[in-house]
Amino acid sequence: MSITLHQILSLAGKLDDVSGPETPRERFRQFLQANITKVGEVRDYIEECLRTSGDQSSRALQDLVNYLGHFLGFTVTFGRYQGVAGRVGFDGHWQSPSRFHLIVEVKTSETYAIKTATLTGYVDTLISGRQIPDWDHALGLYVVGRPDPELRQLENAITAERRTPQLRIISVESLLSLAELMTTYDVSHDDILAVLRPSRPTLDPIIDLMARLVAQRHAEVNADALVLPQGHGEVSSSQDIVPRGE
Repeated sequence: MSITLHQILSLAGKLDDVSGPETPRERFRQFLQANITKVGEVRDYIEECLRTSGDQSSRALQDLVNYLGHFLGFTVTFGRYQGVAGRVGFDGHWQSPSRFHLIVEVKTSETYAIKTATLTGYVDTLISGRQIPDWDHALGLYVVGRPDPELRQLENAITAERRTPQLRIISVESLLSLAELMTTYDVSHDDILAVLRPSRPTLDPIIDLMARLVAQRHAEVNADALVLPQGHGEVSSSQDIVPRGE
Protein backbone atom coordinates (compact mmCIF):
# COMPACT_ATOMS: atom_id res chain seq x y z
CA MET A 1 0.00 0.00 0.00
CA SER A 2 1.46 3.34 -1.03
CA ILE A 3 1.58 6.20 1.43
CA THR A 4 1.45 9.84 0.45
CA LEU A 5 3.97 12.43 1.51
CA HIS A 6 1.24 14.23 3.44
CA GLN A 7 0.59 11.07 5.45
CA ILE A 8 4.31 10.57 6.15
CA LEU A 9 4.74 14.14 7.35
CA SER A 10 1.64 13.88 9.52
CA LEU A 11 3.22 10.90 11.26
CA ALA A 12 6.69 12.46 11.45
CA GLY A 13 5.51 15.79 12.83
CA LYS A 14 6.43 19.39 12.06
CA LEU A 15 9.86 19.57 10.46
CA ASP A 16 12.22 21.95 12.28
CA ASP A 17 15.87 22.26 13.31
CA VAL A 18 15.52 20.69 16.75
CA SER A 19 18.28 18.06 17.01
CA GLY A 20 17.98 14.56 18.39
CA PRO A 21 17.28 11.00 17.20
CA GLU A 22 13.52 11.15 17.81
CA THR A 23 12.81 14.56 16.29
CA PRO A 24 10.42 15.00 13.32
CA ARG A 25 13.24 15.71 10.87
CA GLU A 26 15.12 12.56 11.89
CA ARG A 27 11.96 10.43 11.70
CA PHE A 28 11.33 11.72 8.18
CA ARG A 29 14.92 11.19 7.02
CA GLN A 30 15.05 7.72 8.57
CA PHE A 31 11.81 6.82 6.80
CA LEU A 32 13.33 7.83 3.46
CA GLN A 33 16.49 5.80 4.06
CA ALA A 34 14.57 2.72 5.18
CA ASN A 35 11.76 2.71 2.63
CA ILE A 36 12.52 4.78 -0.47
CA THR A 37 14.81 2.79 -2.74
CA LYS A 38 13.81 3.98 -6.22
CA VAL A 39 14.29 7.33 -7.91
CA GLY A 40 10.68 7.18 -9.13
CA GLU A 41 9.47 7.19 -5.53
CA VAL A 42 11.55 10.28 -4.77
CA ARG A 43 10.08 11.89 -7.89
CA ASP A 44 6.53 11.24 -6.69
CA TYR A 45 7.19 12.87 -3.31
CA ILE A 46 9.01 15.84 -4.85
CA GLU A 47 6.10 16.44 -7.23
CA GLU A 48 3.74 16.37 -4.24
CA CYS A 49 5.93 18.98 -2.49
CA LEU A 50 5.81 21.25 -5.52
CA ARG A 51 2.02 21.03 -5.71
CA THR A 52 1.62 22.35 -2.17
CA SER A 53 2.85 25.44 -0.34
CA GLY A 54 4.07 26.17 3.16
CA ASP A 55 7.13 25.56 5.31
CA GLN A 56 6.43 21.85 5.75
CA SER A 57 6.47 21.20 1.99
CA SER A 58 9.55 23.40 1.45
CA ARG A 59 11.48 21.61 4.17
CA ALA A 60 10.42 18.20 2.91
CA LEU A 61 11.58 19.24 -0.57
CA GLN A 62 14.99 20.18 0.86
CA ASP A 63 15.35 16.76 2.50
CA LEU A 64 14.18 14.92 -0.63
CA VAL A 65 16.68 16.76 -2.83
CA ASN A 66 19.43 15.89 -0.35
CA TYR A 67 18.29 12.27 -0.31
CA LEU A 68 18.54 12.27 -4.09
CA GLY A 69 22.25 12.98 -3.66
CA HIS A 70 22.69 9.42 -2.34
CA PHE A 71 21.37 8.03 -5.63
CA LEU A 72 24.02 10.10 -7.43
CA GLY A 73 26.85 8.56 -5.41
CA PHE A 74 27.50 11.36 -2.91
CA THR A 75 27.89 11.20 0.84
CA VAL A 76 25.27 13.69 2.02
CA THR A 77 25.20 15.94 5.07
CA PHE A 78 21.74 17.41 5.59
CA GLY A 79 21.72 21.13 6.32
CA ARG A 80 19.50 23.35 8.43
CA TYR A 81 16.05 24.48 7.35
CA GLN A 82 16.67 27.99 8.66
CA GLY A 83 19.88 29.94 9.03
CA VAL A 84 21.16 30.92 12.43
CA ALA A 85 23.93 33.30 13.44
CA GLY A 86 27.33 31.68 13.85
CA ARG A 87 26.56 28.55 11.81
CA VAL A 88 26.95 27.76 8.12
CA GLY A 89 23.43 27.68 6.73
CA PHE A 90 23.77 25.47 3.65
CA ASP A 91 20.86 23.21 2.72
CA GLY A 92 23.11 20.29 1.90
CA HIS A 93 26.77 19.29 1.67
CA TRP A 94 27.44 16.52 -0.84
CA GLN A 95 30.90 14.95 -0.89
CA SER A 96 32.12 12.84 -3.78
CA PRO A 97 34.44 9.84 -3.29
CA SER A 98 36.87 11.90 -5.39
CA ARG A 99 36.83 14.54 -2.60
CA PHE A 100 34.91 17.05 -4.67
CA HIS A 101 32.25 18.96 -2.73
CA LEU A 102 28.86 20.33 -3.74
CA ILE A 103 27.27 22.88 -1.42
CA VAL A 104 23.58 22.74 -2.22
CA GLU A 105 20.87 25.37 -1.92
CA VAL A 106 17.30 24.27 -2.66
CA LYS A 107 14.87 26.87 -3.98
CA THR A 108 11.22 26.18 -4.64
CA SER A 109 11.17 28.86 -7.35
CA GLU A 110 13.02 31.92 -8.65
CA THR A 111 10.19 34.29 -7.78
CA TYR A 112 12.23 36.14 -5.16
CA ALA A 113 15.69 37.62 -5.66
CA ILE A 114 18.49 35.29 -4.58
CA LYS A 115 21.82 36.66 -3.35
CA THR A 116 24.61 34.52 -4.78
CA ALA A 117 27.02 35.91 -2.19
CA THR A 118 25.23 33.81 0.42
CA LEU A 119 26.12 30.51 -1.23
CA THR A 120 29.69 31.52 -2.09
CA GLY A 121 30.03 32.69 1.50
CA TYR A 122 29.08 29.21 2.75
CA VAL A 123 31.82 27.69 0.61
CA ASP A 124 34.38 30.27 1.76
CA THR A 125 33.52 29.53 5.39
CA LEU A 126 33.88 25.77 4.86
CA ILE A 127 37.25 26.35 3.19
CA SER A 128 38.36 28.53 6.10
CA GLY A 129 37.27 25.79 8.48
CA ARG A 130 39.21 23.22 6.42
CA GLN A 131 36.10 21.18 5.70
CA ILE A 132 36.73 21.82 1.99
CA PRO A 133 40.26 22.08 0.55
CA ASP A 134 39.68 25.01 -1.82
CA TRP A 135 37.45 26.28 -4.63
CA ASP A 136 39.12 23.87 -7.07
CA HIS A 137 37.39 21.08 -5.15
CA ALA A 138 34.03 22.77 -4.60
CA LEU A 139 30.96 24.04 -6.38
CA GLY A 140 27.85 25.84 -5.22
CA LEU A 141 24.74 24.21 -6.68
CA TYR A 142 21.28 25.76 -6.76
CA VAL A 143 18.49 23.20 -7.18
CA VAL A 144 15.29 24.90 -8.33
CA GLY A 145 11.92 23.22 -8.01
CA ARG A 146 9.92 25.39 -10.39
CA PRO A 147 12.33 27.25 -12.70
CA ASP A 148 10.83 30.11 -14.69
CA PRO A 149 12.42 30.47 -18.15
CA GLU A 150 11.06 34.00 -18.36
CA LEU A 151 12.74 35.18 -15.14
CA ARG A 152 16.22 33.64 -15.28
CA GLN A 153 17.22 36.13 -12.59
CA LEU A 154 19.49 33.62 -10.86
CA GLU A 155 21.30 32.72 -14.07
CA ASN A 156 21.66 36.40 -14.94
CA ALA A 157 23.05 37.18 -11.48
CA ILE A 158 25.65 34.43 -11.70
CA THR A 159 26.73 35.61 -15.14
CA ALA A 160 26.82 39.29 -14.20
CA GLU A 161 28.86 38.59 -11.07
CA ARG A 162 31.23 36.31 -13.00
CA ARG A 163 30.48 33.40 -10.71
CA THR A 164 30.10 30.81 -13.49
CA PRO A 165 33.21 28.81 -12.44
CA GLN A 166 31.87 28.64 -8.87
CA LEU A 167 28.09 28.28 -9.14
CA ARG A 168 25.70 26.08 -11.09
CA ILE A 169 21.89 25.88 -11.41
CA ILE A 170 19.91 22.72 -12.05
CA SER A 171 16.18 22.08 -11.95
CA VAL A 172 14.82 19.34 -9.73
CA GLU A 173 13.53 17.65 -12.88
CA SER A 174 17.01 17.53 -14.42
CA LEU A 175 18.54 16.27 -11.18
CA LEU A 176 15.98 13.47 -11.09
CA SER A 177 16.81 12.66 -14.71
CA LEU A 178 20.51 12.34 -13.84
CA ALA A 179 19.66 9.94 -11.02
CA GLU A 180 17.45 7.90 -13.36
CA LEU A 181 20.27 7.73 -15.91
CA MET A 182 22.58 6.30 -13.25
CA THR A 183 20.11 3.58 -12.33
CA THR A 184 19.08 2.73 -15.91
CA TYR A 185 22.20 3.11 -18.03
CA ASP A 186 25.96 2.73 -17.73
CA VAL A 187 26.37 6.18 -16.18
CA SER A 188 28.87 6.45 -13.34
CA HIS A 189 29.32 8.93 -10.52
CA ASP A 190 32.29 10.38 -12.41
CA ASP A 191 30.01 10.96 -15.40
CA ILE A 192 27.63 12.90 -13.16
CA LEU A 193 30.49 15.03 -11.89
CA ALA A 194 31.60 15.71 -15.47
CA VAL A 195 28.14 17.15 -16.16
CA LEU A 196 27.88 19.22 -12.98
CA ARG A 197 31.41 20.60 -12.69
CA PRO A 198 32.67 23.63 -14.57
CA SER A 199 33.74 22.74 -18.09
CA ARG A 200 37.35 21.72 -18.51
CA PRO A 201 39.38 22.41 -21.65
CA THR A 202 38.67 18.94 -23.01
CA LEU A 203 35.12 18.02 -23.97
CA ASP A 204 35.87 14.31 -24.36
CA PRO A 205 34.20 13.13 -21.09
CA ILE A 206 30.86 14.71 -22.04
CA ILE A 207 31.03 13.43 -25.63
CA ASP A 208 31.94 9.96 -24.38
CA LEU A 209 28.95 9.94 -22.02
CA MET A 210 26.59 10.97 -24.83
CA ALA A 211 28.01 8.32 -27.14
CA ARG A 212 27.60 5.56 -24.55
CA LEU A 213 23.99 6.51 -23.84
CA VAL A 214 23.14 6.51 -27.54
CA ALA A 215 24.90 3.17 -28.06
CA GLN A 216 23.03 1.57 -25.15
CA ARG A 217 19.73 2.88 -26.44
CA HIS A 218 20.44 1.49 -29.92
CA ALA A 219 21.33 -1.86 -28.36
CA GLU A 220 18.01 -1.91 -26.51
CA VAL A 221 16.07 -1.08 -29.67
CA ASN A 222 17.90 -3.79 -31.63
CA ALA A 223 17.28 -6.33 -28.88
CA ASP A 224 13.57 -5.50 -28.86
CA ALA A 225 13.43 -5.89 -32.64
CA LEU A 226 14.89 -9.39 -32.40
CA VAL A 227 12.35 -10.59 -29.85
CA LEU A 228 9.26 -11.40 -31.92
CA PRO A 229 5.90 -12.80 -30.74
CA GLN A 230 5.54 -16.56 -30.44
CA GLY A 231 2.76 -18.60 -31.92
CA HIS A 232 3.35 -18.37 -35.66
CA GLY A 233 6.83 -19.80 -35.95
CA GLU A 234 8.57 -16.53 -35.21
CA VAL A 235 11.76 -16.18 -33.22
CA SER A 236 11.00 -15.74 -29.52
CA SER A 237 14.36 -14.47 -28.31
CA SER A 238 17.72 -13.35 -29.58
CA GLN A 239 19.19 -16.67 -28.38
CA ASP A 240 17.05 -18.53 -30.91
CA ILE A 241 18.57 -16.73 -33.89
CA VAL A 242 20.79 -18.99 -35.99
CA PRO A 243 23.11 -17.38 -38.55
CA ARG A 244 22.42 -18.17 -42.18
CA GLY A 245 24.26 -21.19 -43.52
CA GLU A 246 24.48 -23.02 -40.20
